[in-house]
Amino acid sequence: MSICSGAFALAAAGVLDGRSATTHWIYVDLLQSRYPEIDVDPAPLYVDEGNVLTSAGCAAGLDLCLHIVRSDHGAQIANDVARRLVISPHRAGGQAQYIDSPVPEPTTDGRIAAGMDWALANLDRAITLDDMAAQSLMSRRTYLRQFADATGTTPIKWLIDQRIQASLGLLESSSLTIEQIATRVGFESPVTYRHHFVRGMKTTPSGYRNCFTGGPRTGRRATD
Repeated sequence: MSICSGAFALAAAGVLDGRSATTHWIYVDLLQSRYPEIDVDPAPLYVDEGNVLTSAGCAAGLDLCLHIVRSDHGAQIANDVARRLVISPHRAGGQAQYIDSPVPEPTTDGRIAAGMDWALANLDRAITLDDMAAQSLMSRRTYLRQFADATGTTPIKWLIDQRIQASLGLLESSSLTIEQIATRVGFESPVTYRHHFVRGMKTTPSGYRNCFTGGPRTGRRATD
């Protein structure tokens, strides 16, 4: 496994020949020119090739480490580790290295937080913008403005993201069907769930589940 420019060490040892790999975008062209036998992918945060894994910059290295923890020990332990590190619990490897806007800090606005907490406790039901505004004791217009100021996004986009995040643990460790998971986390249909999942995670729900059921990761053991 390599982080950032550590890919050059694996490349020099011949470990990456014939494989897909990534590194920090600054070094992508150099890595490809020096080692043409490697399929260097400049886009993802990390690449999992089973028993060989590479990542982009140092922050992406943390994402890769969490990916390994999630794959070997499940979402709950990975989330505990992420909480201790004060980083996002999960960023998919296929997410682009280039991020258009920074991830906003959690809100400290008590009324906005109250609406968010209520929504998180009721993800399995239909939730409207008016519902969240009412929980925060605000008008629809005021809530929209203050939510954006506090979080850097809209209530609906935030809610969709929370539904997707809530589905990850179910995909990893439950035997529920995709349709059942979609319903449990509050999507109106499996089609809508798949659409938003692919948009946010850059893979399908089934593809994500395969990562935890012996799919792409069969080449690496938890003890490696």
